[in-house]
Amino acid sequence: MKLKKQLKILADEAPQYGIPFKVMEKAVIPVLVAFAQQLRHEEYYILQNKAGDWIINTLSHRHQPKIEKKVIYAFSTSQDAAQYQNTANSVAIPVTHLLFQLFALGQIDSIVFLEKSGNLNDGVEISRTEIQTSLQHQLKQLKDSFSTPSNLA
Repeated sequence: MKLKKQLKILADEAPQYGIPFKVMEKAVIPVLVAFAQQLRHEEYYILQNKAGDWIINTLSHRHQPKIEKKVIYAFSTSQDAAQYQNTANSVAIPVTHLLFQLFALGQIDSIVFLEKSGNLNDGVEISRTEIQTSLQHQLKQLKDSFSTPSNLA
């Protein structure tokens, strides 16, 4: 599904989740587009358990094993997803929807996008913090654009 269509679906559904259309249009969508354009694919495959929940991986720092982060792997093909941990349970998710989910998934630190088919060792990591920081910046700009000077003549 093309990015434009993905974003239209998100924008249309936003009011159902308490996000005003204007905020979605002027703040959230520009952030999602900026991050999606850094990636190669319009959809990725996410591993699921039998209950349909996304599989979360806990990674430890190499030199400081007590430092951990929780990630979701996003595979470029269903074959790569099936090859990882020998599982066939995966679902295709539009890239902008995955990025949008980082706002909602508080227990996830980042998504690792495995861009090249057949290469499960090299990916692009996008953290929830990066997206949240960008969104806060956009929201501030949106707020500032609605502010009117108090000394209008």
